[in-house]
Amino acid sequence: MKAAVLRGVRDLVVTEVPMPEPVGVDPVLVRIGAVGVCGSDVLRFGVGKGYGFPLVLGHEMSGTVVADSPSGDFSAGDRVAIFPCIPDPADPMTEIGEFTLAERYDYFGSRRDGGLEEYLRVPERNLVRLPEGASLIAGAMVEPAGVALHAVRKAEIPPNASALVIGAGPIGLFAAQWLRILGVVRVLVSDVDARKRQVAEKLGFETLDATAGSSDGLAREATGGRGVDIAVEASGLGVTFLQAVHAAAHRGQVILLGDLSTDVALPKETVSRILRRELVLRGTWNAVITPRVVNDWEMVVACLGRILDVDDLVSHVESLDDAPLVFERLADRAGWSNKTIFAVSDEAWAERDAALAGSLSAALAAEASAEAAADAGAPVSSLSGGAR
Repeated sequence: MKAAVLRGVRDLVVTEVPMPEPVGVDPVLVRIGAVGVCGSDVLRFGVGKGYGFPLVLGHEMSGTVVADSPSGDFSAGDRVAIFPCIPDPADPMTEIGEFTLAERYDYFGSRRDGGLEEYLRVPERNLVRLPEGASLIAGAMVEPAGVALHAVRKAEIPPNASALVIGAGPIGLFAAQWLRILGVVRVLVSDVDARKRQVAEKLGFETLDATAGSSDGLAREATGGRGVDIAVEASGLGVTFLQAVHAAAHRGQVILLGDLSTDVALPKETVSRILRRELVLRGTWNAVITPRVVNDWEMVVACLGRILDVDDLVSHVESLDDAPLVFERLADRAGWSNKTIFAVSDEAWAERDAALAGSLSAALAAEASAEAAADAGAPVSSLSGGAR
């Protein structure tokens, strides 16, 4: 079968590899449909942040069941989202369903080969059936949407609640949508990127231009000096960590969703603010698929295409064959992008045009590409996917 294998830093090749070995309990053969690119994938490619080489990237995955599962709960042809964490049954956290909080676990796309290959064998418990009519491309968005939901569910939402999300990337915009779905009356979204703010506005959110001032200052101004009940840090920067704390109102909650890429020092005034306002800082990590039915992933799937918008976040749908060029582009930040998805199977590729036609992010990516080509005096080339 074909796979995109990361052999070392910036050394990615598309090559033939053996069919995958079974893993976990009751493994099911799945034909991979679509795979989303996470920022952690780009770091593994660009700087080698990870658990070693060679590695097949990809933990945001959808696919199609090839043969009936051992229990019979899944049949050949079922479309599924794939939970990437493979729990260690002996770990105490596994016993309570907190697979990713365990000291020991395995993980597709980081600790073992992931979705950028044509097939995977996946433990049956890691499969979540997609709703009728859901595309494989949308299915690849279940994982980041689940991460955002898990974070937002940490907050206690008071009456007439207000919130600020710092960072309008896919995770931030999923978090903003979940805040609204779960009952927050007013959600502000802050970002330095004008195009990402456009996507946030299309989704119905008030936006703050973080190039015009600090996110916390803009949020306090927008709320008459009070601040917000819930501040979500979704940028992963030390400065935005501090801004989230300073945006919170008295007895506010700060959700730390971004995995910081820079160190942060807590100034005395920030600690004093936490104390004097009785703020609550909540950490969050990944998502859960337990207990059955009432868990993060099954809520995502229930909302997919109904009250949760994933389509407008997809800026690019790419071929597996183009993986080396795509990762070079993403690592070099060569062009504007929001969410990049690889269409691995023919079925996912057949959904590509419809997915991009309905996406504001895809239109903005094409606009940015045209502007860059015009500035360079070069012919316009699509940044929304190469040849199959």
